[in-house]
Amino acid sequence: MMTGDSSPTDIRPVAQEQATPALKGVEAIRHALKTMPLSPGVYRMLGAKGEVLYVGKALALKKRVTSYTHINRLPERLRRMVSETVAMEIVITHTEAEALLLEANYIKRMKPRFNILLRDDKSYPWLMLTDAHAFPQIAKHRGKAVKGASLWGPFASAWAVNQTLNLIQRVFLLRSCTDAVFNARTRPCLLYQIKRCSGPCVDRIDQQSYGQLVEQARDFLSGKDTALRETLGQEMNAAAEALDFERAAVLRDRIRALAQMQESSVINPASLQDADVLALWQEAGHACIQVFFIRGGRNNGSRSFFPAHTQDAAPADVLSAFIAQFYDDKPCPAQILVNYELPESLLLTEALSLRRGRKVEILTPQRGEKKQVLDHAVTNARDALSRKLAETAGQAKLLQGVADVLGLDAPPERIEVYDNSHIQGSHAYGVMIVGGPEGFNRKAYRKFKIKGPVTPGDDFGMMREVLERRFGRALKEAEEGDTSNWPDVLLIDGGAGQYSAVRSVLDDLGVTGVKLVGIAKGPDRDAGKEWFYTEDKEPFQLDLRDPVLYYLQRLRDEAHRFAITTHRSGRSKTLVTSELDDVPGIGPARKKLLLNTFGSARTIKQAGLAELEAAPGISRETARAIYGHFHPDWTPE
Repeated sequence: MMTGDSSPTDIRPVAQEQATPALKGVEAIRHALKTMPLSPGVYRMLGAKGEVLYVGKALALKKRVTSYTHINRLPERLRRMVSETVAMEIVITHTEAEALLLEANYIKRMKPRFNILLRDDKSYPWLMLTDAHAFPQIAKHRGKAVKGASLWGPFASAWAVNQTLNLIQRVFLLRSCTDAVFNARTRPCLLYQIKRCSGPCVDRIDQQSYGQLVEQARDFLSGKDTALRETLGQEMNAAAEALDFERAAVLRDRIRALAQMQESSVINPASLQDADVLALWQEAGHACIQVFFIRGGRNNGSRSFFPAHTQDAAPADVLSAFIAQFYDDKPCPAQILVNYELPESLLLTEALSLRRGRKVEILTPQRGEKKQVLDHAVTNARDALSRKLAETAGQAKLLQGVADVLGLDAPPERIEVYDNSHIQGSHAYGVMIVGGPEGFNRKAYRKFKIKGPVTPGDDFGMMREVLERRFGRALKEAEEGDTSNWPDVLLIDGGAGQYSAVRSVLDDLGVTGVKLVGIAKGPDRDAGKEWFYTEDKEPFQLDLRDPVLYYLQRLRDEAHRFAITTHRSGRSKTLVTSELDDVPGIGPARKKLLLNTFGSARTIKQAGLAELEAAPGISRETARAIYGHFHPDWTPE
């Protein structure tokens, strides 16, 4: 038994270390039990290659792990897990709540295949107010908290945060431009003209008045909007009585925008201030959890999640596992509403309160407004799962069609598509995209910067390098027993020539068991008249209305899109680097400042010495160095 990995910073486990002999299954677990303590902690079951099969937590480790030795009492899933176990690792914690938090952290990082897994690899957008500036900026933000800034959220999507940001600009007239743009302005921008900003960059508002707008925005985002409406109404009436109709009209527009913000969400429950609404719906062995984010009494949007789990997992267990993993890396609200009574509700509440530093409630409302909100979330979860199942069924039908067309024994689980992009051999990139039962698997996409030596424009040479790098690694993984990323079908954009070249590369590498297919447009380059090339079959075409044809076209076009965007990104990065990074004294910070001020490297190159010296954050010496670099004939005074 070996020590576990480091735990989260707020949990301080005590690790226990032991040696594990070459045992397997129940015998390996019994050996680990000989010195396993009764303390709270987390245990991990390891497979033959050292992979983590399962992570669990327990109030008493020895009692919990002993249950795995009674193999006849376990469901089939756990029997398979025990049979593959060759070693165990434990980490002792002070309490079961700490063990729960550590378990969730490990599951999210290690993704053991016998656990219920939350598939959530996206960051969440927030609203950010830069407190440190004299005229704070309102903007959307992703990632870690920024020092000297306040954050509100999270929001379910970029669309949700953009909607709120636009409405806040209309109500509170706060600037959204960066500090560099703010410092460089000499006249009002378009946002000022359309009444989305108060113009602090050109002194159209003083610092005290702007500060009042900032405080109003803070109150609103914190849920204190009733007093704000009354204040704005009083100011509008006072302005009208003073015959200041222009200011009264501005205040009227702000009140209307505020009302629109309050009515724009589907649900705005008065009984909820800071809460997440989690509703689970199960069907056909699949589950969907719909999450609504309620902050400051407003709906910040919703998101659907489809956790991976076995068909025999109980809804409450799926929901409990989801909650523990979901709040592992994001702040927890004061209340969590769920549509199932959770068996470990008290333990979850204790663990989340420990992480939050304040009390957290997990509620299952049975009546009233909260129940209506929860029912609304359940309806959304049901509809989202129905759409997901319909898409999956449609995808399965397409893959079966691919298998029929290509003569495969079973529908392909993984289709890899390759393409290259370059300009006369320069800035050459190869890409790989992946399709399968879940549609496009964007996490599996790969970019290959061509290293060469390759003759400019030699597409065959570029493809050879990409395939050698891709399958060189895949073959090593296969030798170690890992074939999870091995493709069933390899699709390339090209005709007989490209097909023969790729076939030669695969044969040289010793790659077998992969169906190679070439897709080429006809002589007139019309989509729909593609020819397909594969082994043991003459070149063929599919019916113009065949869904399999559309699907293979989509795969080909997605690879082409990804290749083009990868090439453009790499080319732009190289161009910017060659223009600015050779200038003495220009580092990343100054380069970013210059680009924010002038817009492009070309504009910087064409700028006069006086313009460079006037740029914010650029010293006179640096400006002269930049000018001299781009004008070698210039002689300093």
